[in-house]
Amino acid sequence: MSVSNRSHLQVRVWRGDAQRGAFEAFEVPQQSSQTILDVVTWIQRYADSSLSYRFACRVGMCGSCAMMVNGIPRWTCRTHVDKVQTDGLTIEPLRNLPVIKDLACDMTEFFDKWRRAQGEFEGGQTRDQPVAAIQPESSQRRAANAAIECINCAICYAACDVVSGQQEYLGPAALNRAWSLQNDERDTRFVDRLNAVSSTGGCLSCHSQQGCATYCPNELNPTASIAGLKRMAVAGYIRRHD
Repeated sequence: MSVSNRSHLQVRVWRGDAQRGAFEAFEVPQQSSQTILDVVTWIQRYADSSLSYRFACRVGMCGSCAMMVNGIPRWTCRTHVDKVQTDGLTIEPLRNLPVIKDLACDMTEFFDKWRRAQGEFEGGQTRDQPVAAIQPESSQRRAANAAIECINCAICYAACDVVSGQQEYLGPAALNRAWSLQNDERDTRFVDRLNAVSSTGGCLSCHSQQGCATYCPNELNPTASIAGLKRMAVAGYIRRHD
C-alpha cells in the first residue's frame, strides 16, 4: 500500500456536528482483512472514545453503518481497506443528510420523504378474508420484485446529485419503494400514491444520472423504478386530459 508507514493507516475522520466541524487525523494499525468499520471501531475504542458513529449487524444486512469513504457512499462493514485505500482514508458522514455528530446522521428527513411518497402498504382485505393470490410470473410482480430488496441504508440518497440541489426531491429510495407498491395488485393507494410521486419534488425531478444504481450495495436500480413512475405519471396525465 502506498502509505509512508506500511504497518499503519493514515485516516482522516470528520468530527463535529451540523453547525461546524473539521477533519481529525488518526494513525490506525493495519490488519489483514480489515474493513472500514474495523478502522472506525478501533479509533473509537483506542484513540478517542467520544467518536460517534452508527452500526448494528456488522455483516452487510442492516445498512446502518453507511458512511462516505474517500468521497463514495459505502457500507463500511463490507468495504475492505485494501480495496479502497491509496494514500490514506477519508471517512465522513453520509452526504445530503444533517449531521448529528461526527459520522452519525439524522435520518428523519430521509424517512419523512418515504412517508411523503406514500411508501406504506395498504391492503383492501381484512384478516378474516383469504390471503390474496399473487401470480409470481406477472409483469407487475416481476417489477415489484426488482425493487423490494431496499433496506433504507440511504446510500442512494447520499449519491444523488438531485437531492443535493433540490431539497424537496423525494430521493431514490422513497421513489423506488413507491414503484414497488404501484406494482402490488393488493395495494389500494395507487391513485393517491401516483399523485404524491408526480408532484413537486417527485419522480419528474430525476435526472437519470444513475448514481443511485452505481452505488447501491444490493445492486438495485432506483433509476429504472423512477423511470417506471415517470411513465405512469405521463399516462395518468394523458388519461385525465384526453
